[in-house]
Amino acid sequence: MTPLSRRRASPTPALQGQAAAEVRDGAGDAERRAGGAQAQSPGSPPAPPGPKRSAPTPDVIVVDRLTKTYSLGDIEVHALQGVSVTIERGDFVAIMGASGSGKSTLMNIIGCLDLPTQGRYLLDGVDVRGMEEDELADVRNRKIGFVFQSFNLIPRTSAIANVELPMVYAGLRKGPRRRRAEEALRAVGLADRLHHYPSELSGGQQQRVAVARAIATNPALILADEPTGNLDTHATFEVLDIFSKLNADGRTVVLITHEDDVADVAKRVIRLRDGEIIEDRRQAPVAGPPPRYTAHGQSSPSAPSPAERDAELAR
Repeated sequence: MTPLSRRRASPTPALQGQAAAEVRDGAGDAERRAGGAQAQSPGSPPAPPGPKRSAPTPDVIVVDRLTKTYSLGDIEVHALQGVSVTIERGDFVAIMGASGSGKSTLMNIIGCLDLPTQGRYLLDGVDVRGMEEDELADVRNRKIGFVFQSFNLIPRTSAIANVELPMVYAGLRKGPRRRRAEEALRAVGLADRLHHYPSELSGGQQQRVAVARAIATNPALILADEPTGNLDTHATFEVLDIFSKLNADGRTVVLITHEDDVADVAKRVIRLRDGEIIEDRRQAPVAGPPPRYTAHGQSSPSAPSPAERDAELAR
């Protein structure tokens, strides 16, 4: 196995600390939605239309002619210039590019952390154009599992409590959320570290806890921002194995990286330069296992379907 070169990853400021923000965002979502669903009297005017939603689609991500322009005084910076990408359910995609290429901007838009200047973005069939911040927060909480370069674990909280935290603020009962957290930690190989604190875990194990937190809510998309940037070679391969196993079980993974040897584990590589896609290379079919999974021939627990999750909550 060729050692990975340990190049320092460039962090994405908008994504750093977003786990804590997602927790705060999610706390009042149910109350806000309930407050907006009051019954109308027969003579009252019709309610304004809600967020635009498309028909069910096998595509988790549809990006159509996106542009993003930032104004810095009298200077306009064109971070994205007419980018179009479709990512199918079950794909494993690495987005690459040098600093200033637009990869972080695209990642922020895919993660509903920013909105495009022009163009259309559908996430799991939901058109996010024109959404308010609390609506975007609700979409993030329900449809995206974030994994960050810096782990973003709460230091004096056990691994299982860190995984449970987003579900606490989503209003899940103690029993179901504990089962979900245990399942997620087993899926990343940490069944024997449930009650360990982050300081008692290695860097690779902390990142696996972060991955477990991302998958516990069964999101449509796992979005990983330079997830191996703070890891040594051995821990990097451990975490990439986890992503490969999760994808082999049907989960959709989008990973941002600047390292070619990290991108080699993905089924598809998209490379940006100056806000435009300059390469879109398929390395393995969507329906098959990712390249690294093929080499190892291993498996992880199957990802439960949304219907199975709903049935569990009803018990």
